[in-house]
Amino acid sequence: MGSFTKIYRLASLTIWLAFLCVPGQSWSQSIIGGSHSVSTEDVALKELVPSDSVITLTLRDAVMQALENNLDIQVSRHTRDAQLTDIIFEQAKFDPTVELGGRYERTISPLNRPVFGLGGVTIGNEPDIFDQNDTRFNLGYSQRLFTGGTYDLAFNTNRNSVAGPNTFLFNPSYASNLSFNLTQPLLRNLGPTVNKTSITLARNAAAVEQLQLVQQVLSVTAQVEQTYWELVFARENLKVARATLKAAEELLASNREKVKAGVMAEVEALQAQAGVASRIEQILLANKTVQDQEDQLRRLLSQSEWNLTQTTPLVPLDEPSQHRPDIPLKPNITQALEHRPDVLQAKKNLNSSQVQVQFANNQLLPDLSFQGGLGLAGLGKNPSDSWDRLGSTDFYNMSGGLVLSYPLGNRGAESQLQRRVLETHQQQASLLRVRQQVILDVKEAIRQIETNYKRIRTNQSARRLSEKQLKAEEERLNLGLSTTRLVIEFQRDLRIAQSRELRAILDYNQALSRLRLVTASSLDHYNIEVK
Repeated sequence: MGSFTKIYRLASLTIWLAFLCVPGQSWSQSIIGGSHSVSTEDVALKELVPSDSVITLTLRDAVMQALENNLDIQVSRHTRDAQLTDIIFEQAKFDPTVELGGRYERTISPLNRPVFGLGGVTIGNEPDIFDQNDTRFNLGYSQRLFTGGTYDLAFNTNRNSVAGPNTFLFNPSYASNLSFNLTQPLLRNLGPTVNKTSITLARNAAAVEQLQLVQQVLSVTAQVEQTYWELVFARENLKVARATLKAAEELLASNREKVKAGVMAEVEALQAQAGVASRIEQILLANKTVQDQEDQLRRLLSQSEWNLTQTTPLVPLDEPSQHRPDIPLKPNITQALEHRPDVLQAKKNLNSSQVQVQFANNQLLPDLSFQGGLGLAGLGKNPSDSWDRLGSTDFYNMSGGLVLSYPLGNRGAESQLQRRVLETHQQQASLLRVRQQVILDVKEAIRQIETNYKRIRTNQSARRLSEKQLKAEEERLNLGLSTTRLVIEFQRDLRIAQSRELRAILDYNQALSRLRLVTASSLDHYNIEVK
């Protein structure tokens, strides 16, 4: 770190020790998603100031604290997390289902006449009684397949007994059945691509929410950077105003000595005194601007109302950069097109539209499905007998066939396809528009950097000339060849030149921040990872 940096930081701390020692509570330094190291020099500088007098803050500290406490980021994160649950919901539609049931039923029915295998042969005036007990247990397993089909596997067993005389082979009897049924589309809704459409759309929607979260992080980072440099400018401008006041006070003291010595008219001292009053007003306005910018930064650092009521001065520690980095146009455009959240969102939206077009095309096909089944049966006087006969495959059933359906005209599917195609064209146009805007944003940001860098050099030259002019005019005043009014005007010109130089320097740093925003490189700059 150079000597100018040391002087800059020590001066900032010393001034606020002398003028604005207000008790308060220091901010906690917190890091989100990245590493941060504080140099020993930074620690030493902070130790020079009691924690209850000022709050020292680096730009990295400010960014990390804002990202941790920003409510918009928290809302965006919760929205993203809620969207992720939709993916699981759509995937769960293909999860298997297990069904287990049991049922007991007793039926006592009147019989008008004896039936085969049941009842006596006596015919009287009263109906016979048919008393039947039935106990059933069933176990089922079913699932929807990514191929579009569905299947179910079922096993059931029941015990049946009939009271009274009967001629059944088994009474009670035990019957067991095992069945497998499959329905598989052969045209419409066939294949994983079509059946995973809802999952793909849910994933794209979650990705869009994630990108919106990234965009929110980038926006908050840029806001903190812009506000941080505005506070730096306000503080430096306050120091310029104080330096101007000091020069005006020295001029007033000199003029008063000359008036006492009788070598200068009283009006010259009055003009110098008016100049001092004007400089005091400028300090008051500059100090108000500093406090306003501190409140703006506090609002970004924490959403707590208590923090907004604090008046402890915030002292920025980072020195504004005046070095012009190499900023090639094409690599920055490529960076922006590959990482800008709005570009990636437009791509995801286009992909979702294309997936829906594929689904709508599939819905134009006839609904042709295969339906088949296979079953085994067993019967015995006890459960083991029924299960043995079930496993012997002596008793079985099988079926299979095709079912075809097609709506005449099929206008509903065709209208949906037309709608999806139009939406795809719209998303393609949106993506092209976003890419064009990204290119313009990058070019404008680079031009702004170049312009502000040139402004720094131009205003530095103007400030040096103003210093020389003021010094020359002060020498002329000492020789009696000038007036106090002219010296005051040259002091004012120097203050304006110094403010313009500061403004150019801070505009240059804000332009660098703007470039990081439009190229989505702020995350890499601060080593932030949005998981």
